[in-house]
Amino acid sequence: MAAIVVQDLTRSYGSVRAVGGLSFTVEVGEVFALLGPNGAGKTTSVEILEGYRPRDGGHVSVLGFDPATGGRAYRERIGIVLQSAGFEEEFTVRELLRLQTSLFTRFHQPEELIELVGLADRAGTRVKALSGGQRRRLDLALGLAGAPDLLFLDEPTTGFDPAARLRAWDLIDRLRRLGTTILLTTHYIEEAQRLADRAAVLRSGRLVAMGSPDELEAQCHLPSRITFALPAPVPGSELPPLTGRVSVDDRRVTVRTHDALADAYRLTGWATARDLDLTGFTVAPPTLEDAYLSLTGGPADDDH
Repeated sequence: MAAIVVQDLTRSYGSVRAVGGLSFTVEVGEVFALLGPNGAGKTTSVEILEGYRPRDGGHVSVLGFDPATGGRAYRERIGIVLQSAGFEEEFTVRELLRLQTSLFTRFHQPEELIELVGLADRAGTRVKALSGGQRRRLDLALGLAGAPDLLFLDEPTTGFDPAARLRAWDLIDRLRRLGTTILLTTHYIEEAQRLADRAAVLRSGRLVAMGSPDELEAQCHLPSRITFALPAPVPGSELPPLTGRVSVDDRRVTVRTHDALADAYRLTGWATARDLDLTGFTVAPPTLEDAYLSLTGGPADDDH
């Protein structure tokens, strides 16, 4: 069952086509990521789905509503966490959440939200005294106040340190297990790879690829990387013949190959026969970030 259906969505600003014929679906309970560089049309698309921006054309259904006409009945079913939000600085965390939950007929208890986002030790703290990461967690709690069926997350971990980002990812996993549908926009490709069931990659307002992270990686046919340190004084010219492209930078060897198993076998056999230690020898498959850069015209490998 689809929570979001988008068909041939268009939106222009004067002569600039921000979104041009975008189509995708998001299933109930799915974490779906919209990826793309600045200007790709992500923000415009999400604001149309949230009901804050009109569309020029196309069909949009979110939880069975047209966001443009759904009104309060629609807004009570969704939660929105913006990239940045303003707060009344003099409220405490608990007071602000009590105020927010009072606006909904269906809601989470404030103490439950405080515990869920890891602010139990800051419940009585005024907003003005919170750190940036704590404010971001408060953003998320406010977005969840109305117990939404669908949560829009715009760059949810911007400004988080690595530990805080991991805690936020765990929270999003918990929401997924509770059945919440999540539409995520992020510039952290690792975040999309970790969280998203599927992702759509946008470029210049158009869809260029869609699928699970593994499917997107496979679509791009990118090479794996074999890396290691070449021991001195062995020159790179003595490496065995390989199927991949070899580059040597200050004794650091990188092999970009579509046959990682064969090339790794040749390299390790060559090193063993010569009693050489290939320090830091690793074989890494292409990542979602590699696929993203390839799809959006970034500096990905050109060995397709």
